[in-house]
Amino acid sequence: MPPQSVVLSLLIIFFSFGLCLGFYIEDKHNETNYSSKQSVNVNDYGAIANDGSDDTEAFEKTWNEACSRGATLVVPKYSVYNLKPVKFSGPCKHHTSFKVYGTIKAWHDISAYKHRGLWIMFDNVNNFVVNGGGVINGDGRKWWQNSCKVNKTLPCKQAPTSVIFSGCNNLKVKNVKFKNAPQMHLRFDKCFNVKASKLVITAPEHSPNTDGVHISGTRNMNIRNSVIGTGDDCISIVSGSHYIGATDIKCGPGHGINIGSLGAGNSEALVSNVIVNRATLTGSTNGVRIKSWQGGFGYAKNIKFLNIAMRNVTNPIIIDQNYCDRKGPCPEQDSAVKISNVVYKNITGTSASKVAIKFDCSKAVPCKGIQLKDVTLTSENNGDTTATCNNVEYSKKGKLHPQCSY
Repeated sequence: MPPQSVVLSLLIIFFSFGLCLGFYIEDKHNETNYSSKQSVNVNDYGAIANDGSDDTEAFEKTWNEACSRGATLVVPKYSVYNLKPVKFSGPCKHHTSFKVYGTIKAWHDISAYKHRGLWIMFDNVNNFVVNGGGVINGDGRKWWQNSCKVNKTLPCKQAPTSVIFSGCNNLKVKNVKFKNAPQMHLRFDKCFNVKASKLVITAPEHSPNTDGVHISGTRNMNIRNSVIGTGDDCISIVSGSHYIGATDIKCGPGHGINIGSLGAGNSEALVSNVIVNRATLTGSTNGVRIKSWQGGFGYAKNIKFLNIAMRNVTNPIIIDQNYCDRKGPCPEQDSAVKISNVVYKNITGTSASKVAIKFDCSKAVPCKGIQLKDVTLTSENNGDTTATCNNVEYSKKGKLHPQCSY
């Protein structure tokens, strides 16, 4: 190569490297400026940490500022703040986020909850991120003590869900701890395109109705790499939810991973395209369950439970189209939510109950297209396990024959 060509090549390489480096430095500079200029700290708007006072108004002021600027609301580390019921509403400018480094704790006085189902709500906030590694503590013990499921002499009343995301699109919730919700911990209602990951959700085993993650009317959601142990469902997926994925979930204690309940009060229920993959359930009262009330209508279809480990789980695999969670028997009805195309593949482990697989389907609307492959569930107590099947039409691809052996 002529010397001039070598020099020209070196100049081009040097210029390109300098240009790329310049872009890199500029990008990092902008990122640094953005993070430093675009954060708002709740302390700067009147919140006082660790003194037990009501910080709701300060959080509302901070949120209004963050939302209007597209900034990050910061809850500082090593700080505990107390909130009464609060609604953080959008729409907000892009890049709005909520970083919980410290702890947000529910207000202690039950009389402050005028709308009993709500503690914290994010409503109509798009392109939104919640993270930080901190704690959202629902302080639910007073509510549990006043639950009709704990004290049968009391009337049944609603209790607050700790955090509700309502009508939020392009949402990320990552690396947050939720504990001791009065009722559900985390609810996604009519959201689209949700990514939830690295969540830790905990409540005592006998705390009533403390679902970990409740998904309702939501499309295109994935929850990954999370640990959930509560007094109710680890994950519950109900009507209007489609294209839902749950991957690498540790569940227990609790009531397992559930689709439903569906069809209560003779209502329509529509759920489809759900995949639960690589879950470990330990000591839960159900494993993977689909449950619906008699009298409902609609469908739950195209559902896959894959690569799941059961450890001392009662009812590891269950479809219950005769679900009845009320006092007294539920009358037999001639309609039901149609359950079809359900796959159970590579499910292994131990059952705490003799019946390891239970399909209790509707006489009027039998389950169809149920497929089991590589399912091995042995007794936790070294006894035998059995399977029971009522009103099931089996997939030709499955290994389950009409006597429900496996």
